[in-house]
Amino acid sequence: MRLNSFIQQGIALVAAIVTIACSSNEPAEESDTIPTTPINEMAYTPEATTFELWAPTAEAVAVRLYEGDTLAEEVAMTVAEDGLWRAQVKGDKRGMYYAFQVTIDGKPLKETAGIFARALDVNGNRGAVIDLERTNPEGWESDRAPEIPASEIVIYEMHYRDMTAHASAGVKHPGKYLGMAERGTRSEEGLATGLDHLVEMGVTHVHLLPTADFGSIDESRPTDQYNWGYEPKNYNAPEGTYSTNAADPEARIRELKTLVKAMHDAGLAVVLDVVYNHTTVAENCGFELTVPGYFYRMREDGTFADGSGCGNETASEKPMMRKYMVESLEYWVKEYHIDGFRFDLMAIHDIETMKLIRSRLEALNPDILLYGEGWAAAAPLYDESKLAFKRYTYQMPGIAAFSDDIRNALRGTLDLSQGGFIHGVEGNKEALKFGIVGGVEHPEVEHTEAAWCAAPTQHISYVTCHDDHNLRDRLEHLSPEASEEERLKMAKLAHLGVFTSQGIPFIFCGEEMYRTKLGEKNTYNMPDKYNAIDWSLKHTYGDLVEYVKGLIALRKAHPAFSLGTAEDVRNHLSFIDIDNEAAVGFLLHDLEGIDTAKNIVVLMNGSRDYVEFDIPAGSYKWIADGESIIPRGIGRYDAVDGKIAVAPISGVILMQD
Repeated sequence: MRLNSFIQQGIALVAAIVTIACSSNEPAEESDTIPTTPINEMAYTPEATTFELWAPTAEAVAVRLYEGDTLAEEVAMTVAEDGLWRAQVKGDKRGMYYAFQVTIDGKPLKETAGIFARALDVNGNRGAVIDLERTNPEGWESDRAPEIPASEIVIYEMHYRDMTAHASAGVKHPGKYLGMAERGTRSEEGLATGLDHLVEMGVTHVHLLPTADFGSIDESRPTDQYNWGYEPKNYNAPEGTYSTNAADPEARIRELKTLVKAMHDAGLAVVLDVVYNHTTVAENCGFELTVPGYFYRMREDGTFADGSGCGNETASEKPMMRKYMVESLEYWVKEYHIDGFRFDLMAIHDIETMKLIRSRLEALNPDILLYGEGWAAAAPLYDESKLAFKRYTYQMPGIAAFSDDIRNALRGTLDLSQGGFIHGVEGNKEALKFGIVGGVEHPEVEHTEAAWCAAPTQHISYVTCHDDHNLRDRLEHLSPEASEEERLKMAKLAHLGVFTSQGIPFIFCGEEMYRTKLGEKNTYNMPDKYNAIDWSLKHTYGDLVEYVKGLIALRKAHPAFSLGTAEDVRNHLSFIDIDNEAAVGFLLHDLEGIDTAKNIVVLMNGSRDYVEFDIPAGSYKWIADGESIIPRGIGRYDAVDGKIAVAPISGVILMQD
């Protein structure tokens, strides 16, 4: 796509408008310097509906009102000096649909719902005139997020269909918001599924894969289609696929709110996976159909830059895109009571925008949880030193990044060419130690690169997520000669590494019950056969379920596993010296005033032989023995000579009262 004359003229006019709105053509750095000009609004009252659209390069804009698919009215909009077009339509228009049509250089562009539509028709090509108050479920006004201590945060990533589509889930609305909101669901074996399972496991934050409207699925067709949803089309309205009635614009909103309230009532916080780094095909997106060439980064030849690997990348450094991201996220917090956000390909966004997001959302919710992927699919078209890459996480207080350090150290490389610590592979010890301290500077860790976290709360510890093979499939591929018993020991050791690290632990749905995706790596659009969790696995692998549940309970019971600051980690965590590249041990010590335990010993043996560790002499409560974890204690261990032998592929946790 080449820049024609109207786009070139338009970009120049945008720059002029932004100069007026911002008093600067440079990216805004403070919250009070982003433009005050509205971007896109539909304000309904029974007497009249007001429409606004920021389109400073347009020579004309019309808003079209539809009754179903029939055009009922077309209204010319008027423009103000700041490039904001406005029209007010008298009468009660609730239930009608609307679309904007922008004309630039004599050419009418394709209709669009705008860029801030809050309610949509099927497939999101038109907005819907609704009264948002009518979408609130009973008790919504009193809905509040649970109070969760920072030291107890455990993130559980899930997809609506993964959790509820299989018949064994026992839900009435499989694959839907309401299906995930159901209580009392049970498998054929009588075990808790869905929301009740999350409560039973003890997780605190539920990370929902992309929930805003995306362009990958035809909402008018039967709802057995599957997609992760990383193809955003409309950022401020829920995806219709997960609604029981995609044709009802209010239903999808009400049903998502019902789910949020159900999770809050169950003591769970809600995190949305957001994808502001790129959009669906630009020619179908409101950004390009309102102000062509502005919201994206464009190459000199007029083509779209593609740091996302998905065809385009957005330009967070531009004032109105920055404003858009901030206000969109604020809307989700205010209207849907969302408690946190995970940013897809966060490194495409600039650091100043991410810091502004933190500041603005923290003002709404001091406990807001923000984290993201500290990488991009390819080099973004912007100054790398100003982007939110993992290595610059320390510059963004209150924002965390996924740690591929601990991930790769524990389970091996992305390409499956080599296993990790749990496979007994040498060369992963220092990277694992770096993950254990939560990515902060520590005198006993040899860094291959500079520590990237200013605090361990900026470090998301994990071994798998929706991307890539899940843990069982990796183990079966990399260790085909191992018995299932040995592979389960490896899975337990991987989870122990995550949950005893100082970072924030993160687990992908179903890993606690040894799910499989039948060996497939990228199941983003594959059917339920590959993605839906078979809940009979919870019975088959109940021992692993109990092990992970025990790890979560242990972490909640002992704040020493989440010390919170880099200084505390350096003062209270020391490694146990051992000459074995596939064994790591550490001591949490001097915990008076921090924990009920005086000292905590964690020993991990990834090798295939017994390993003897030197530990402080004394009497210990035995918490974990490689097979099970019981926070109140399995028994006692007297380290009279200060030594303990740890079995192959296992972890031991000991505590001194």
